[in-house]
Amino acid sequence: MTALARIATLLFCIQFIFISTTFASSLPFNAGEKLTYALKWEAIPAGTASIEVLPEAVIDGKPMHHFRMTARTNSFADVFYKVRDQVDSYADMDLSRSTHYRQKQREGSYKRDITVNFLWDRGQARYENTKNGPKDPILILPGTYDPLSVFYAFRSMELDEGASIDAPVTDGVKCVIGQARVVGRETIRVPAGEFDTWVVEPELRHIGGVFKKSPDASLRIWVTADEKKIPVMISSKVVVGRFFAVLNDIDHGAPVTVDNSRPRTDG
Repeated sequence: MTALARIATLLFCIQFIFISTTFASSLPFNAGEKLTYALKWEAIPAGTASIEVLPEAVIDGKPMHHFRMTARTNSFADVFYKVRDQVDSYADMDLSRSTHYRQKQREGSYKRDITVNFLWDRGQARYENTKNGPKDPILILPGTYDPLSVFYAFRSMELDEGASIDAPVTDGVKCVIGQARVVGRETIRVPAGEFDTWVVEPELRHIGGVFKKSPDASLRIWVTADEKKIPVMISSKVVVGRFFAVLNDIDHGAPVTVDNSRPRTDG
């Protein structure tokens, strides 16, 4: 994968890093919330990414949270390496664990669709992709998240300076305990505004690819120091340069009251 493709998938690098032990009393997001980011390689604009909360889904008769992440290169970067990626993640309504995960990769001439099913009655996750077919199920820990839903679980936690954060996360191929530390507090300005933020540094040992090949690799995430914990900026330094994801716009969506007593159907 080229450097331009790396910036288009930068937000996916948060996949193994989050969870604290103290939950907030309510979820800090609503259906309809959408966060939009500009992606840059050094000072060169190269694409956009978004993370959003979709209306709840119903799977096997059960309501689920539905999250989506997309990443795409701009017309300039398309000339070198066109990226159109999408991830869909589903989690229990109490946000205690993941249930399904799908990733659609369109990167240059490379195309692959990935599915991870969480088989909680067996304590397993099963990975399958359109290129190589299914793999044998792997064992997972109680409360395991997929690479996207873990981000939303993180946002429901309480943070403080010096806090250590860890959680079981799986991509269907391996299950790891991701770790991160809150290393400081900073006020930063991005196109979406000025924000008081916590600075979070993930442990990189479980992140492969260009991170593994870069001896002085670093990754920092600035999240708002309030109950929403919105990622304002992500900065990554690797052997091929420095990458950024910068918050451009926030659509908080409308508060939604869910009545779980009513019958549901798959829409």
